[in-house]
Formats: sequence, structure tokens, C-alpha cells
Amino acid sequence: MASSQLKYMSLSVLVLQTTSLVLTMRYSRTLQAEGPRYLASSAVVLAEVMKILTCVLLVFKEHNYSLRALNSVLRQEILYKPIETLKLAIPSGIYTLQNNLLYVALSNLDAATYQVTYQLKILTTALFSVSMLGRRLGFYQWLSLLILMVGVALVQVGCSFMSKEAHSAGSQIVGVAAVLVACCSSGFAGVYFEKILKESKQSVWVRNIQLGMFGFVFGLFGMLVYDGDRVREAGMLQGYNAVTWTVVVLQALGGLVIAAVIKYADNILKGFATSLSIILSTLISYFLLQDFDPTRTLVCLRRGVSCLTLIWVMNKKLQDETNPKYQFYRGGVNY
Repeated sequence: MASSQLKYMSLSVLVLQTTSLVLTMRYSRTLQAEGPRYLASSAVVLAEVMKILTCVLLVFKEHNYSLRALNSVLRQEILYKPIETLKLAIPSGIYTLQNNLLYVALSNLDAATYQVTYQLKILTTALFSVSMLGRRLGFYQWLSLLILMVGVALVQVGCSFMSKEAHSAGSQIVGVAAVLVACCSSGFAGVYFEKILKESKQSVWVRNIQLGMFGFVFGLFGMLVYDGDRVREAGMLQGYNAVTWTVVVLQALGGLVIAAVIKYADNILKGFATSLSIILSTLISYFLLQDFDPTRTLVCLRRGVSCLTLIWVMNKKLQDETNPKYQFYRGGVNY
């Protein structure tokens, strides 16, 4: 399959996965069910386990279903290259924090407000791309980023005032704070992981196994620290149902899809793809979750489209003005 086809296929899957995850996660955190609500920290741990197992199967498939080859690859690339493996500890820890923050945010914000506000990660991604990958931003790109910041701020203010059943001020602050921290962590971890992927010859699935190993350790530590008493009392699977397991599967799938997008495209295109899910999330959230009234829906949708347009313009100009050193990264080169 041509690299350009892989690029657009991975971007399309990312749009669907992001939309499904946000809506399902929001629904799972607001669902009024009998018994205790499931632990977000345990969902993060299980998602990492699923991601590791899936990547192991993909590496197994890459080597013609040979157990001997699989064992050799895992030992050579993970055990015998500790420095390369340790490089993934930083983004893994940040991703684990980010995944937990998403549950906090969607427990306090509706899906549309969260989606639009989370697009501030485009700003942090651009800033880290400049500092870590040597990319250059022109005047109009910086202007677009400024307008994007203002637009997201207006969405927060406008949607808060127009909601008939707004969250309390405290929960809104907690939700927005969680999103802002997630934006910063997403920008740095995404660019760092892109740099590692594109400067090494290791398989993207091997890199994901390394990432997932640290993610599992960090996630397990966080679960024991913050929810240890509840886990000892009722187990880590308390409150789980079909919706919860769907969230876990979608979150595990997201890590794999994002890795594919970074490999065949880049973080800016990833931001463009996830921004498309704003429109889908807004419409589906209104019709299925009934998070907000039609007027609010239209306003959030219109501003989401504006943010999407700005991101598209920024990506188009970035392709023309990027440092030649990293020009070959885009266009879906197979590494």
C-alpha cells in the first residue's frame, strides 16, 4: 500500500477513534449506574496492557508468526538496548498523566467544550516542534496560533454562559485545568515521540511496546497511590461494564493509531485530524448524550469549524516553510 494511502487511512481512523473515545468516555463517567463508579486509573492500566499485547501480536505477524524471531527481536531491541528503551520513559510517564487527566476533564466538562478547548495542544505542539525539531513558523502561522488561543477562550466563556445546566464553577475550573495540563503534556510528549520514531530504525510497534511497558509501570503506581484503598476494598475492576470496556479498548487503540499517524504523517496533521472530531463529537453529543441545547451546539460547532480552518492553514504553510532537515518526515516515508 502506498505511503500516501497509509497516511490518509491512519488519519481517518484517528478521527473516528478520537470521536468515539471522547463520547464513550464522557458517557461512562456520567452514566448513573448502580454500585461504585469505575476507577479511571485502572482503565489506564488495562489500556496499556492491551496496547502491549496488541503490539506483540503485530511484531509476531511481521516476522511470519515465528516465536523464535519474536523472542529474538524483543530481546535485541528491548533488553539489549537499555538506553534506547529508557528514552521512552519520559513520554510514557507524560502520556500516563495525560490519560488520567482526560478522565478528570470529561467528568467535569461536556464533550464539545472539552474537544474545542483541547485544541490548544496545537499551540504547544507547534512550540515544541520549533524548539525540538528545528521547524520554523512564519508570521501568519504565529497569527493563526494567537487567533486559535482567542477562539478557544471564547468557546469556554460562551459555552459556559449559554449552557442551561452548566457545571458548577468549581467543576468547570477543575475540568479546564485538567485540559490545559493535558495540552502541555500532549505537545511535548507527541513531539518527543515523533523525534524518537523518526531518528531510529526500530519498528513502530517495538517502540510502542517500550512505551507501553513504562506506561503500565507508571499507571500501576498511580493507581496504587491514588486509589489503593478502593482497589484493596473492591478490586481494580469495580464498576466495570460493557461501556467501560469499550473505553479501555478505544484508549488502547488510540495509542496505536497515533503512533501510525506520527510515522506516516506528523503531529501537525494529527492535530488537524483530531480537530475534525470536534464536529462529530458536537453533533453526536447533542443527539445522543443531550449535553447541551441546540443554540449552544451551533455556537460550539461554528467555533470548532473556525479552529479547524486555522489548523488547516497552519499545516499547509508549515509544509512550505519547514526546515529542510525534517522535510522528508512528511509524505509518509516508510521507516
